[in-house]
Amino acid sequence: MAKVKEIFGDLQRDSFVELLTKLIGESKHVQNNPPDLIPQEDRVVKHVLDSLRPLSTTTGGGPLILNHVTYFPGRGNLIVEYPGTSPDQILSFVGCHMDVVTANPNDWDFDPFTLSIDGDKLRGRGTTDCLGHVALVTELFRKLGETKPPLKSSVVAVFIANEENSAITGVGIDALVKDGLLNKLKKGPLFWIDTADKQPCIGTGGMIPWKLHVTGKLFHSGLAHKAINPLELAMDALKEIQTRFYEDFPPHPQEQIYGFATSSTMKPTQWSYPGGGINQIPGECTISGDVRLTPFYNVKDVMTKLQEYVDNINLNIHKLETRGPVSKYVLPDENLRGSLTLTFDEANSGVACDLNSRGYHVLCKATEEVVGHVKPYSITGSLPLIRELQDEGFDVQTAGYGLMATYHAQNEYCLFTDMSQGYRIFASIIAQLEQD
Repeated sequence: MAKVKEIFGDLQRDSFVELLTKLIGESKHVQNNPPDLIPQEDRVVKHVLDSLRPLSTTTGGGPLILNHVTYFPGRGNLIVEYPGTSPDQILSFVGCHMDVVTANPNDWDFDPFTLSIDGDKLRGRGTTDCLGHVALVTELFRKLGETKPPLKSSVVAVFIANEENSAITGVGIDALVKDGLLNKLKKGPLFWIDTADKQPCIGTGGMIPWKLHVTGKLFHSGLAHKAINPLELAMDALKEIQTRFYEDFPPHPQEQIYGFATSSTMKPTQWSYPGGGINQIPGECTISGDVRLTPFYNVKDVMTKLQEYVDNINLNIHKLETRGPVSKYVLPDENLRGSLTLTFDEANSGVACDLNSRGYHVLCKATEEVVGHVKPYSITGSLPLIRELQDEGFDVQTAGYGLMATYHAQNEYCLFTDMSQGYRIFASIIAQLEQD
């Protein structure tokens, strides 16, 4: 085990920074916000290939097997394999994505699309999420290609397109799984490298985006008795919906075991209405928000329940609590009733990693060894795609070596010392699995 770790050594700062400089230089072109910004991930693939191709079977210069898989022009994925000697032993580093969230240079203290260095800080869009990890895993495989250690386990990296937005599908890992290109990774632990803060992330939340459209009756605010106020109806209905949600989906006992910071939540985050004068009660409004669901509840069950709440309120809208002697949600003389319509955008499920798996144990041991302590955590933030991998039979564990405080944020940066610890953790994982 010590010999394997010795072969890997430490992350070479000059080489890592040189590659990361090239990747951050492409970040402007890999922003993912369709339809305006469609990333061209092959611009990142090119730099990774430039680094690894001389050590590959493609050129005959080394053992690395490269597979550049593209479903949309300019939007490739890259699978890299260092073959081991045992056909049944494998581990993989997956999830390093080559697209980034948008950045407005006017809001930043430095150019988001050029790597800048401030001591230990490596600054720019994608340094934490996730081009820093792309560079890190590339450096790991460059070392494998150069040193050719005799490993029993095959080691595979999967660099993916299209992680930051699900408006367009069939581009990234969903297509790779569908085509069976990752099937052999089910034989060993799969480490999804796209979280932060160096500790194992063992649980994530599901997300259900919802819209509640409320129809009332528009009228002059001085004659409120002739109106159905949709703003008041929305507030009273939402309070009822939330009350029922928290009764049906209370804190789950498993949340404490996994260390979730919060239980499941259902809350509004946006409010809109068509506009009008201050003296006018509007005819309609829309409240939007999300459910963040711990992985111990089923997303479809929650969506069914939310629809039941709304149907029940519509049926009994005359019983809903109102505000003051004039406010009402039914006008019998006009045969008018206020109404609610609930719609959902695309939902996804959270994940609870298997705490009994070999992958989890080696990740924890490697983290403790390198960082000095191990404290797994869970959040109701969402990581798309990994629940689907778990459902397909992959042993998914997640980690990352950027900073949660700068994830998707202005002035994003990572620390070289954190990334170099990540490199040593990867080396320890490979070394431990060689003992199996």
